[in-house]
Amino acid sequence: YATMDPAKFSRKLWGARKQLILMLAPLLLLPLLFVVPPKEGKCLYVVLLMAVYWCTEALPLAVTAMLPVCLFPTMGILPSKKVCPQYFLETNFLFLSGLVMASAIEECGLHRRIALKVLKIVGVKPAWLILGMMITSSFLSMWLSNTATTAMMLPIANAILESLFGNLETLKENCKDKSDPEGDSRVKMHVLPCEKQVLTTENTPDWTDRSEQKNLEEVRREAEYQMKVWKGFLISIPYAASIGGTATLTGTAPNLILVGQLKSYFPECDLINFGSWFVFAFPLMLIFLILGWIWIAFLYGGLNTRLCISKHDERAAAEAKAKAVIDEDYKKLGPIKFAEGSITFLFIIFAVLLFTRDPKFVNGWSVFFTKGYVSDAVTGVIIISILFFFPSQCPSLRWWFDSRASNTPYVPLLSWRKAQESVPWNIILLLGGGFAMAKGCEESGLAVWIGNHLQPLAQVPPAVAVIFITAFIACFTEFASNTATIIIFLPVIAELAIRVNVNPLYFMIPATTGCSYAFMLPVSTPPNSIAFASGHLMVKDMVKTGFVMNILGILCVSLAVNTWGLHMFNLHTYPDWARPLNASSATVATHAICWPPS
Repeated sequence: YATMDPAKFSRKLWGARKQLILMLAPLLLLPLLFVVPPKEGKCLYVVLLMAVYWCTEALPLAVTAMLPVCLFPTMGILPSKKVCPQYFLETNFLFLSGLVMASAIEECGLHRRIALKVLKIVGVKPAWLILGMMITSSFLSMWLSNTATTAMMLPIANAILESLFGNLETLKENCKDKSDPEGDSRVKMHVLPCEKQVLTTENTPDWTDRSEQKNLEEVRREAEYQMKVWKGFLISIPYAASIGGTATLTGTAPNLILVGQLKSYFPECDLINFGSWFVFAFPLMLIFLILGWIWIAFLYGGLNTRLCISKHDERAAAEAKAKAVIDEDYKKLGPIKFAEGSITFLFIIFAVLLFTRDPKFVNGWSVFFTKGYVSDAVTGVIIISILFFFPSQCPSLRWWFDSRASNTPYVPLLSWRKAQESVPWNIILLLGGGFAMAKGCEESGLAVWIGNHLQPLAQVPPAVAVIFITAFIACFTEFASNTATIIIFLPVIAELAIRVNVNPLYFMIPATTGCSYAFMLPVSTPPNSIAFASGHLMVKDMVKTGFVMNILGILCVSLAVNTWGLHMFNLHTYPDWARPLNASSATVATHAICWPPS
C-alpha cells in the first residue's frame, strides 16, 4: 500500500469524527467509575458523556437527550418509572402552548403585519430602521421562536436595503480599489449623471482626471459606507431575536429549564412564573436592546448624522423608495382579516392570563382555585385548545336561514396538522432530557459531591461570582447549544450557591439569561447561522460585534440581578425553601467525604 498523505489522512479523520467520538468518548470516561464514589461516579459518567455528545453533536441533540432513559436504569442510578415522567412535566406543556400559539400567529400572517407596521412607524432613516428591525425582532421572538423570527425578518430587511442602496452586487463593485484600471471602468457605469457631465469637459484634461479620481473616490467611500450599514441591518436581527427571547418564560428553552430544575431541586420555591419572570426580564431586555442598538449603529455607521439628515437629493429619493416598498407591502396585506383579529384577541388573553395568574406583588386570579392546582401550563393549554375549534371565518346567522347558501367547510383558526408540523418536538425531548439529568444528579448525590469540590469558590464575593458565572456560560454557549449548556451547568450552579450560603436564584437567574447571549460565532445559535448564510457577513464581523455585545450583556445582567432583581426575589437573604435541601445535603456530604478524593 502507498503511504497515505498526512493531509488526506487528517481529512479522513475529520470526516469520521462523529463516529470516532461516539466510540471513544465512553471508553475515555470509564476511569470516572473507579475514582469517584459509586453512584455519583455513574451519574457523572452519564452527564459527561451527554455533555460531549451535545457539544460535538455526535448524535442528534434529541437522541442524546434520551440517553438517561437507557443509562440511568441500567446503571442503577434511577428506576425508569422516575426517569420517564421527566420528559413531559408541566413545564413542557407551557412550552408546547407557546409553540402552538406561535404557529397560529404565523399561519394567519399576523407577525408580518406587526413587523411592517413597526417599520412604517419608525421611518426609513437607516439609524431608525435598524432600531425598528431590532424592536420588531425582539418583540416577535418573545412569542415566536428566535429562528422563525430571524427567518421572517431577513427578507423584509433585504427588500428595504435594496430600495435604499440599490443592488448588492453593484455596491460590492463600487467598493473595489480604484487603483485597478478594470475596477475604474466598472465603477464609471454607476457615477451619477451630473458627475458624468462634469467629467466630460474637454478643455481641462488635467482637472478632469483629478475630478474623476475624486468623484470615483467619493463613490467608493459611499459604497463602503452603505455596505457597512447593510451588514449592520443583517447582524442586528439575530442579535435582537436572541435578546428578545429572554423576556418571557416561553421565549427560549433555557428559561423553562430553570423553572423545571427549580421544581426538581427546590419544590417549595414558587417565585419564578410567567408574570414574575416578565417583570424582571423585560426591563433587562429593553436596556440591553438599546445599548446593543447604539453599539451596532455606531459600529456600522448608523449613528452618523448623514443617516439621520438628508443631505443629498439621491439619498432622500432612496429613502422615499424604501418607504414606498414598506407601504406597498403593508397595503398588500389588506384590511385585518377575521382570523387575524381573533388570534390577536386570543393572544392578548393568553398573555394577560399568564401575567396575572400569580404576579407576586399582588394577588392573582389563581387565588380563586385550590392553592397549587392551577399553573401557567393550565392557562396555556386552555387558550390554545380554543384555537382548534374557533372559526377562522366570521360566522353568520343568516347562513342558517338561507336555503340557497352554499355549505362552506368549517375551518378552525389552527389545524392539528399545522400545529404538528410547526412544533419542534426535538426541543421538547431536549427539555425532558435536561429534567431527567437534573433528577439523576439530585437522586444520586452527584450535585452534593460536586458542591463539596467547589468549596474554595466560597472566598469569591457573590457579586463578582455572578459576573464570572454569566461570562463563563456566555462563552461556553458560543460553542454549544444554549439548551444543552444550561442543562449541564444549572445543577452545579445551584449546588455552588448552597455551598457558599447564597440564595440559589442569585446565581441561577444570571446563568440562565447569560446562556442566550451567544453573539460571536455563526454556529452559536440558529439565528446567527441564518444571518451568516445570507453570504453578506463574515466571521470577523460577528466576532468584532459580538465580543462587545457579550460584555454589554454580562454587565446588564449583573445590573439587573443586583438592583430590581434583588428586591423582587429577595436575593439578599438565604431562603427557607432552600434549607431542606441544604440539611439533607449535609448528611449525604458526610457519606461522600468517606470516599477517596478524585
